[in-house]
Amino acid sequence: MTGASTAIVGYNSAMQIYLVGGAVRDEQLGLSHRERDWCVVGATPDEMLSMNYKQVGKDFPVFLHPKTNEEYALARTERKTGPGYHGFAFDCSPLVSIEDDLLRRDLTINAIAKDGDGGLVDPYGGLKDINDRVLRHVSDAFREDPVRILRVAKFAARFSGLGFKIAGETMTLMREMVDSGEVDSLVPDRVWKETEAALRGTNVRVFFEVLRATGALEKLLPELDRLFGIPQPEKWHPEIDTGLHTMMVLDQAEILSSDLEIRFAAMSHDFGKGTTEQSDLPQHPGHEARGARLIKELADRMPLPKACRDFGMLVAKYHTHCHRALELRDSTILRVLEETDAFRRPERFEQFLVACEADARGRSGLEDRDYPQAELFRRAFAAAMTVDSGAIAKLHSGAKISAAISAARLDAIRELRN
Repeated sequence: MTGASTAIVGYNSAMQIYLVGGAVRDEQLGLSHRERDWCVVGATPDEMLSMNYKQVGKDFPVFLHPKTNEEYALARTERKTGPGYHGFAFDCSPLVSIEDDLLRRDLTINAIAKDGDGGLVDPYGGLKDINDRVLRHVSDAFREDPVRILRVAKFAARFSGLGFKIAGETMTLMREMVDSGEVDSLVPDRVWKETEAALRGTNVRVFFEVLRATGALEKLLPELDRLFGIPQPEKWHPEIDTGLHTMMVLDQAEILSSDLEIRFAAMSHDFGKGTTEQSDLPQHPGHEARGARLIKELADRMPLPKACRDFGMLVAKYHTHCHRALELRDSTILRVLEETDAFRRPERFEQFLVACEADARGRSGLEDRDYPQAELFRRAFAAAMTVDSGAIAKLHSGAKISAAISAARLDAIRELRN
């Protein structure tokens, strides 16, 4: 096999090994790849074990190569037997061909194999779709696995910068899957896994825009979906629409940081605006606290990392305080520092300021605006940190210690601002 150690003493001469999936696709796109997946045709599990491969697959035979530790899966076909993405029966017999195996894959660009001589097996037009920059499903069997909606949205985001678009017939198929209720069977941990991967990637907003276009966002992340069409005051938000604003904040967060918590907060910071009373629009009184509660509810429903949940709630509650930093009283500046736990977790407080800057810049025509509010908070924090808490603690006892430290920090902030 080209570029890999695949030769194993005693292997079945009828066995053929192909490089498949993302590695082949990325080679054609001129992109580097970290992992390689292999497909084995013409072998049985017992033959793989006899060649010292280690079996790891439970639902179907997947093996680890004894030297490279890369994954080798027996070629297989699959048949839908129940709802969701667990309801499949697999056939991994030696009679399954590479073409059969490729037919079960999601997109044509992922249904290309490379043989041991470097030749490409492309039975479903993947190379043409790579050239045309099209994301297209391989067959109607696509509709049997709702996870593929999430995967297509993720690929659309990842390859958006290369000009890839989703084929019209694939979009239609995904909408039909949503309408039929197939997407309702997605389990929360898989939804979060794909969402997290998208948040860590590039062109993050495209992931959510594709889900919204298929109708899946309303079912999977209703807190985000309901923001679209909700107005905001044009004075502060020239783009007006809260959903559009959130997408723009994601753009800015992507520019400012690769940090997962910051990007999650960018997505979720305005959740509360989706529950504003109609009579209050376009104002959003109290959206900060409502948003924090909605993030907690999302974390109860979906396995968010604790760091994402806590940081998202922090940004939701206090981002408007940060925006108003230049007009806040010294005591309020200190209160924000204390309530955001800046003195114990200064790194997270810096993340908070970055998330707030992304929010401030995620507005039409204001993407390059300065954000002096963050600098004011940084300077106030630095001034408060000059207070010798240990020395003060020696002069007081009990609750008086905390009050004395806060008073000294307030004096330091006042001196800075006067």
